[in-house]
Amino acid sequence: MGIFGRSNDETASAAGTTAVSPDLAALTGEYVIDPAHSTIGFTARHAMVTNVKGGFKDFEGTLHLDGGDPAKSTATIDVKMDSIDTGSADRDGHLKSADFFKTEEFPTMTFRSTGAEATGGDDYRITGDLTILGTTRPLTIDLEFNGAAKDPFGNERVGFEGKAEILRSEWGLTWNAALETGGVLVSDKIKLVFDISAIKQA
Repeated sequence: MGIFGRSNDETASAAGTTAVSPDLAALTGEYVIDPAHSTIGFTARHAMVTNVKGGFKDFEGTLHLDGGDPAKSTATIDVKMDSIDTGSADRDGHLKSADFFKTEEFPTMTFRSTGAEATGGDDYRITGDLTILGTTRPLTIDLEFNGAAKDPFGNERVGFEGKAEILRSEWGLTWNAALETGGVLVSDKIKLVFDISAIKQA
C-alpha cells in the first residue's frame, strides 16, 4: 500500500470507497520537506555531446498525505533561484542573468500540485503547476515512494524519488547559441530530479 492510492491487490468496497491499510492511515498528516536531506536537481545537454548537472541549495516545501482519500494528497515546493549551483561560478552567474532566470526580477520558482494518482506498486504520478519567470504551465512528476521510518531524533520521515522532463522554451527560457558543427549549445529539454525526505508535523 502506498501514499497516493491503493496497490494492485486492493479493491474498492461496494460503496465505491478505497480500502485503506493501517500503514497508510498512519502516514496521514502534514509533512515539511527537510532540505538538508533532500535534493532538487536538473540535467541539461551541453554542446550536443555531454550533460551538465546542477541543483538548487535553497528551497522549502510541504506535503499533505491523506490516507483516507489519497486524491486529496498535495505537495508544494518553493525554490530560491539565486541558489542555483552547477559547480561553475561563471555558469551560475550566467544562469542567474537576464539570459536565463532573471533572478532579481523572478527570485522564486514554485510548484503547486493539482492531482495525484497511483500507477502501480510504489509508483505514483503528481500533476501540478510549475511557475518560472512568471509563466505557469502544467508539470507531471513520476514518483517512487521509498518508505517511512523514524530517525534517531524521533522524527517520522517519508521519502520519495521523482523525475520529470520539461522544454525550457515553454517557460520563456529561450537563450541559446549555435554551434559551428550544427546544433545548439544548450538543449531545450531539461530533466528534473527530486530526492525528497519529509518530516511529519505534530
